[in-house]
Amino acid sequence: MTIAVDFDGTIVTHRYPDIGEEIPFATDTLKMLIADHHRLILWSVREGELLDAAVEWCRKRGVEFYAVNRDYPEEDVEKNRHFSRKLKADMFIDDRNLGGLPDWGTIYTMIHDHKTMEEVLMEELNPQQVVKRKKKWWQI
Repeated sequence: MTIAVDFDGTIVTHRYPDIGEEIPFATDTLKMLIADHHRLILWSVREGELLDAAVEWCRKRGVEFYAVNRDYPEEDVEKNRHFSRKLKADMFIDDRNLGGLPDWGTIYTMIHDHKTMEEVLMEELNPQQVVKRKKKWWQI
């Protein structure tokens, strides 16, 4: 899956143009998503040196993006300026989405287990109604 991830307010707290503090478990979760073979695109309003600083901040913490502010690494953004800049991603992780940003543990659960926010909330509100799957012999 291709996942676009915002930087300010999503990976780090809002301090633009500075880089804020890491939001708890953001980089750990991003590394887990990469390990699960998802393509992560950093999709940020940052440009130039500010964008380079954000990419380097992530790189120092072990997060390497598939692409940065483009659909794929080789895309020539200058050549395609007259086209729509709508990113071709399967999912967006952004603090500005409706309902705000869930914690990174919830984000990982939703992606890894293919659950909607509604399903996650229902499990939290009604844990006794969640159907528990029988463990296999190797999971004991």
